Amino acid sequence: MRARVIESPYRVAAGLVALLVLTAAVAATVVADGRGPRPVAASATDRFSAERALTDLQRFATEPRPLGSPANDRARAYLTGELESAGFSVQTQRGVGARASEGLATFGRVDNVIATLPGRASTGTVLLAAHYDSAATGPGASDDGAAVAAMVEVGRLIARQGDQRNDLVLLFTDGEEDGLLGAEAFAREHPLARVGGVVLNWEARGVGGPSLMFETSVDNAALVSLFAALPHPRGDSSLVEVYRMMPNFTDFTALSKAGFTGLNFAYIENSSYYHTAGDTIGNLDRGSLQHHGENMLHLAHALGAADLAELRSDHDATYFRLAGTMITYSNALALPIALLAVVAVGAVVVLARRRGPARSGQLLLAAASVAVPLGAAALLGQGMWSVLEWLRPAYQQMGGLLHRPQVYHWALVALAVTSVLGWYLPARRRLGPVAPAIGALAWPAGLGVVCAVAAPGASFLFALPALFVALGTLAALLPVRWSLWPVTVFTLGASVAAALLGPLSGNLIDGVGLTSGGAAAAGAALFVVMVLPLIELLLPGPAARRPVTVAVPVTAAVVSALLIAAGTVVDTFDARHPARAHLAYVLNADTGVASWVSGDTEPAGWTRTFVDGTDIARLSPGYVWGTVWTGPAEPMALDGPVVEVLHRDGDTITVHVASRRAASGLVLRVDHRIDRVVAAVAGAAPVELALTGERADNWPGEIRFRDLPPDGVDITVRTPGADRVRVTAADETHGLAAAPGFRPRPDDLVPSIREDGERIVVTRTVDL
Repeated sequence: MRARVIESPYRVAAGLVALLVLTAAVAATVVADGRGPRPVAASATDRFSAERALTDLQRFATEPRPLGSPANDRARAYLTGELESAGFSVQTQRGVGARASEGLATFGRVDNVIATLPGRASTGTVLLAAHYDSAATGPGASDDGAAVAAMVEVGRLIARQGDQRNDLVLLFTDGEEDGLLGAEAFAREHPLARVGGVVLNWEARGVGGPSLMFETSVDNAALVSLFAALPHPRGDSSLVEVYRMMPNFTDFTALSKAGFTGLNFAYIENSSYYHTAGDTIGNLDRGSLQHHGENMLHLAHALGAADLAELRSDHDATYFRLAGTMITYSNALALPIALLAVVAVGAVVVLARRRGPARSGQLLLAAASVAVPLGAAALLGQGMWSVLEWLRPAYQQMGGLLHRPQVYHWALVALAVTSVLGWYLPARRRLGPVAPAIGALAWPAGLGVVCAVAAPGASFLFALPALFVALGTLAALLPVRWSLWPVTVFTLGASVAAALLGPLSGNLIDGVGLTSGGAAAAGAALFVVMVLPLIELLLPGPAARRPVTVAVPVTAAVVSALLIAAGTVVDTFDARHPARAHLAYVLNADTGVASWVSGDTEPAGWTRTFVDGTDIARLSPGYVWGTVWTGPAEPMALDGPVVEVLHRDGDTITVHVASRRAASGLVLRVDHRIDRVVAAVAGAAPVELALTGERADNWPGEIRFRDLPPDGVDITVRTPGADRVRVTAADETHGLAAAPGFRPRPDDLVPSIREDGERIVVTRTVDL
């Protein structure tokens, strides 16, 4: 009869060594997966060179280039000239892009750059896509300048090498930041979109890290096989499954809906600079640019030489890296593998009942009680973020994407350990060490089955760790005479869990920030409960006095608190790592009253020199969404936007809207729900959108038009059942330098990425 799953005459030493081995496995996986190719010098003329791509990047990505801006025009002209010089046939597609979301219709004039290099015996189109516009709040060196520069460099290389079998098209979309407008216009109107093909889309949500393949079209197996053959493939199929369930979108969304198959890539580390003034060439990781470009070149060559018709598949593939090797298999195997893990865990249960002290009731109770540490870890991890927002209100504008979050990562791990130990020590006193350790394996095994049914590409994250830990446990329970046999074979099995499940928490933080701290902590707790037999080796016997067993989780809790405190010391704001501040200048043209407006929950000291309270009476009705701070501002001599009724038919009305001051954008907020909007500008076909739902925290309907024509736009809107509506029109220009009384931000503050900030806005309210 065993008192523990693992017995060893060198109990504490063996446990420490084993846990260090697993920690090393996690660290090695993080380092290996985070390492991409080194930047290649410009002298290497037969390879992609990040140094050459940087030369292009410096020509167009040193200033913000939002849709319709002069910088946007300059970038387009540069790209056109370079690609024509390389031998491409270049076309500018001008049109109106559109996007519908809950209660919101967004339109904008776009200018897509489409460069074509015909193949010698084409079987279809290979489309490389990236967007050349940037957010208005930063120069977008990474988002998406790096991909644009890489495409120019790849285009030159392929054009110079020649002998491409398939047609190569480089699509530089416009207006992505305003709602995928350029990609939507291309997919809806361009002849190439009707033909279809294979698309490789390139993005960034940070300024560093490996180029991850995070999204695919459905039935991706053949394309995944090409991806797996890359020199440095990064990413796994769990990213695909998670992204398919998220509300996030890129140009790939519009292109795949148009019928393209393909792959989507992005790097996501150091995401605190995303969409900010910190997305600069200076902050760009040259290795990330090199990885983007190498992947792009290899896949363009592979697809360019392939018979694209033969790349069609009828299923998705699971893919991931393990011990430096990319493993791929059909998703059809996900459920059998998950069920095999369940069988292996069941075998552990049977063997434990026969050879150990654990009874069926104890095992069931232990397995059910594992929900306690997993739930506690999730609550503590989410609570940590709430505490951090309370301690440092400036974090609220960061959206969980912090400059130096590494200490907080360790704090989440410590909270996970605290949760597990706080459950395990009382459980082992009542149930013994064996039942909780074995019962815990039911959770990853069960999650593996659930994912195999609902999200097959993510099943490996849970099924394989459960399978290998169960096999290691079975081997440890065998009557082998070598005293270190149990700890050795269990550690080998747990190493797979360490490599696959160990980095999960850090990946979650890199992807979506500390706002997902609860999920990250729960993931860490799941890994910890799987290695309880090793942790048990470090603990006193179950019969130890209560003060001893209480001291262990208390110590872990103290360590967690110290790490959280240390994180606030390490992650401070300075010129290199600035905080964010939201501010807008808003002139109510109906009253002639101007206001400073900030959406910050706790405005910074600089912001408080403009705002002094939360009174919104000076603002036009319907302008504000959410809670804002306001303050008086000196009025500017600006005319409000024009809203003229052209036609009315029941609950459908057509208005002409324009800006008297040549503003770059215009927003209409409507006090009724809208379900149909048509936008018409001179020289383009009218574009119609159907809407569902309503806007939150504001009037129910909203219409936006970006890159507003000088002579305005005709908008037809239907408000079901309403014969009288109220509309607040707001025209907008980027930048606050022209606003009277504006003072530049200090070096440790940059504009917030909130969409209505850093703008001069003139509003007018009309009853229709």
